[in-house]
Amino acid sequence: MTEKEKMITGQLYDPGDAQLAQDRLRCRQAVRTYNATPEEDVESRMDQLKRLFGSTGSHLHVESRFLCDYGYNIHVGENFYANFDCVMLDAAPIRIGANCLLAPRVCIYTSGHPLDVHTRNEGIEYAKAVTIGDNVWIGGNAVINPGVTIGSNVVVASGAVVVKDVPDNVVVGGNPARILKHIAP
Repeated sequence: MTEKEKMITGQLYDPGDAQLAQDRLRCRQAVRTYNATPEEDVESRMDQLKRLFGSTGSHLHVESRFLCDYGYNIHVGENFYANFDCVMLDAAPIRIGANCLLAPRVCIYTSGHPLDVHTRNEGIEYAKAVTIGDNVWIGGNAVINPGVTIGSNVVVASGAVVVKDVPDNVVVGGNPARILKHIAP
């Protein structure tokens, strides 16, 4: 099994692998170009995102400055919007449904490091997929941690740190995030 296959399937992997390093370099070059493309060049920006991401709907908008590790592990549905300073560490797949909005400085992390200090010091990592349902609004400075699934029709309050799965039709907030209220679907 390649290091890339290990990474995508949630196993411990070596991020220093030559193929993964090349993939990150290609992604960083593409992201730098995207972030430098003028906002009024809407068609070019859209084309760049469609080439960078693994899959997209036909309508998406990502404000600059946007950062990610690989790009190909990001899958967004129709009518996706990410505001300024979005960070997606996509060593594992990030799947976001339709009609989702990310406020400024939302961070979605799939990458993690072993708890055991000796294993961690070997430089190996793991990644766990993040899944976000349809009709989700994530408030500014929220952090979504590795392995989390967020249901549909959810609002994540600004500053929330989501460390466990979130069911459909709720508002969550706090650190760690907890259900604040249920909302009608």
